[in-house]
Amino acid sequence: MPTVPPAPKAAPRTTVDVTALLERGRTLSTPVLRAAVDRLAPPMDTVAAYHFGWIDAQGKPADGDGGKAVRPALAVLSAEVTGAAPEVGVPGAVAVELVHNFSLLHDDLMDGDEQRRHRDTVWKVHGPAQAILVGDALFALANEVLLELGTVEAGRATRRLTSATRALIDGQAQDISYEHRDRVSVEECLEMEGNKTGALLASASSIGAVLGGADEHTADTLERYGYHLGLAFQAVDDLLGIWGDPDATGKQTWSDLRQRKKSLPVVAALAAGGPASERLGEILAADAKTSDFANFSEEEFAARAALIEEAGGREWTADEARRQHTIAIEALDAVDMPDRVRDRFTALADFVVVRKR
Repeated sequence: MPTVPPAPKAAPRTTVDVTALLERGRTLSTPVLRAAVDRLAPPMDTVAAYHFGWIDAQGKPADGDGGKAVRPALAVLSAEVTGAAPEVGVPGAVAVELVHNFSLLHDDLMDGDEQRRHRDTVWKVHGPAQAILVGDALFALANEVLLELGTVEAGRATRRLTSATRALIDGQAQDISYEHRDRVSVEECLEMEGNKTGALLASASSIGAVLGGADEHTADTLERYGYHLGLAFQAVDDLLGIWGDPDATGKQTWSDLRQRKKSLPVVAALAAGGPASERLGEILAADAKTSDFANFSEEEFAARAALIEEAGGREWTADEARRQHTIAIEALDAVDMPDRVRDRFTALADFVVVRKR
């Protein structure tokens, strides 16, 4: 079963092959992405190639899982809003993907995550220093890829991407600080997730259009679609972070509970009130004071997950994912675009909330 079953639809939508849409973004952007990574000095080029799944830990060619490729798909699709060819959005797709992976390299290290996409993370294989350096290098490359176009539109795109990156970093800082607090409000959690995930998906959803010459209203509206899509995306990730199948997610069971993350299901459960909510609050407060948290059994994590669900945190988060999805789709009404492009934006939004990884 999908993590967030879709809400009933008033009318059937045009069928879109989302797999082909994702593959188009990946196919168009990957050669340019690899060329950018090849610019890095050794051993950073090799470390980055390992992170992207192009080679294994021994440096041999690999066909690793490079992620869902939602951001590249959105970037090349957004170019078509202006009537431009999807290729116009490729530099934007590459730049966004570089920023996204800069954040993953640093996040894995800060969170202590040892697995990503069913493989050891970069810091685990190549050490923390390389994870930091390669992450920094990818961020610098993102700006280079855009600014080398030398156009006014490239300058506009770079400004928007830089603002999104700053918001992303703000979100990560908030996420870390929340781990050390007993309580976080739902509003604070949504603000953090809007920064950490929404900002970059907003940039991905508009950057191709900006490169294609879109006016500010169009770019801002596409960013609104992407921002709320990002909140839906993160709500689903939060569900997967607790109840996801490790074989599908590539992460440990109860991943977010092991890291004491104040994710939406946890925050919503704590805010709900009632016996399960109060008991959960007591347990999590005690957890924060223990030095033996890493040695908890599977049963102990399962008990915490059960309390979150009993308090309503799981259901509330699924509802929030659907609500944010609806806001994202409705934002598209303010932009004039070909029906086939609108249908593809809608299909990508549907894909985000009905997935298992």
